[in-house]
Amino acid sequence: MSHDQSQEKLVRMANQIATFFLSQPEEVRAEGVATHINKFWEPRMRRHLFEHLDQGGEGLLPLVIKAAPMIRRPEARVGSGVGVGEDAAAGAPGGKGVIAGESLSEPNIPETSN
Repeated sequence: MSHDQSQEKLVRMANQIATFFLSQPEEVRAEGVATHINKFWEPRMRRHLFEHLDQGGEGLLPLVIKAAPMIRRPEARVGSGVGVGEDAAAGAPGGKGVIAGESLSEPNIPETSN
């Protein structure tokens, strides 16, 4: 697979995550994207994402770009970024956290009271 093909796949994957979170309340969308990427993307994938973002992020949905500051750069200290370390144990805002049985393998999406 060429670099261009792998970059296209990475963009597609990031956009799929963002597309899912577009169905969530606006106040949790960017954090949801960042949490998912922080939890499930290995450092190499995140490094390629940031390389693409640093070159302008062509093809990425605006929500991925909005989430980028909350995504842990591969060289960042372990436990930084949303959805990792103590943040993951606490869960998303309004979430229950792992102490209450919330899964770390699923995106944390707070319940809304509309």
